[in-house]
Amino acid sequence: MSGRDPFCQPRRIRRGAALTLVFASVLVAGAATGALPRDDRNSAPDEVRSAGAAGRQADVARAAEEAMADGKSPMEAAKRAVSRSGDRWGAVYSRGEYEEFEEALDGQYTGVGLWARSERDGRIEVTKVRAGSPAATAGIRPGDLLRSVDGERTDGRPVTEVVSLLRGDATDATAGTTVRLGLERGTRAWTLTLRRAQLSTDSVTVRKLAGPVTLIKVATFTKNSGHQVRDAVRRAPSGAGIVLDLRGNSGGLVTEAVTAASAFLDGGLVATYDIDGKQRVLHAEPGGDTTKPLVTLVDGGTMSAAELLTGAVQDRGRALVVGSRTFGKGSVQMPSRLPDGSVAELTVGHYRTPSGRAVDGRGITPDLETDEDALQRARAVLRGLASPS
Repeated sequence: MSGRDPFCQPRRIRRGAALTLVFASVLVAGAATGALPRDDRNSAPDEVRSAGAAGRQADVARAAEEAMADGKSPMEAAKRAVSRSGDRWGAVYSRGEYEEFEEALDGQYTGVGLWARSERDGRIEVTKVRAGSPAATAGIRPGDLLRSVDGERTDGRPVTEVVSLLRGDATDATAGTTVRLGLERGTRAWTLTLRRAQLSTDSVTVRKLAGPVTLIKVATFTKNSGHQVRDAVRRAPSGAGIVLDLRGNSGGLVTEAVTAASAFLDGGLVATYDIDGKQRVLHAEPGGDTTKPLVTLVDGGTMSAAELLTGAVQDRGRALVVGSRTFGKGSVQMPSRLPDGSVAELTVGHYRTPSGRAVDGRGITPDLETDEDALQRARAVLRGLASPS
């Protein structure tokens, strides 16, 4: 089971065969944070699709087919149908976007190295900038507003369209091509030109802190990131505390989040999810380290698969969670291929933590809420956990 911000390999999508847990609406500008299951991952059988879910997908497919018959854009017709459905997380993605998302999940992408999300007022805000990327070199910072791309205004556009503009999908732009950005920071507005680059996604970083404490930072759940977390836990000195930093983690592959959970749990439940009332479960693999003290750091940018992992270690009593309330994105979506090769996804269910808590629209409340010096608070908590009783 994989989750998204999830997408599927565009050349292998089988209608009704790939089930996704779609969690975050944040996309990497030039990369994305998740994908639908590959053919060799777990998939949902057709029977989980009730008449309700199938009916909504049929409405979108019918709109696309009618548009194609009339010589109009199936993708635009599908977008209007999804909008009419009232599905908050429903979306339509082009074939090219799916290909790009898969590249990102494999750890390589062409872009400028910034992450962005759509604010409630429709503005596009930069949420993260990759160190050493063209965006970082140009001085772009988290919190900056992206107002235009190559002269086209971004306000009110879906983030997926902004990503497409940044990557130059319309011209199949490659590394080395340029893109002009209009930015705003407070009262300052400026324009700059960046050159796209081939970038790698270092989704997991590990640092040793005094204490001893091992800090494991997971930016997104891309391919093999779960195994990297498990390796880091195994290499941590016996008795060392661990800080699992999921702040700003916008989601990714649910399979990788479950593998990461398996690093700290000896089997058992990670999450449940329902598809039109039929429940399914996600389990950790046995053999995880249950002895090293663990603190998980979260904030309002912790989304989707990262929330799934947080809920699992919190409910199972494996970790104390420190920080601020998480974003709250935990919906199950089903993809379907449209006549022009694009893909529509509609929400058909939601997931819950092991104790049965719903996350979508609610988020996860930390055990210890703090907005400042969260890492220092986490280290203090670890010292307390390591103290003799």
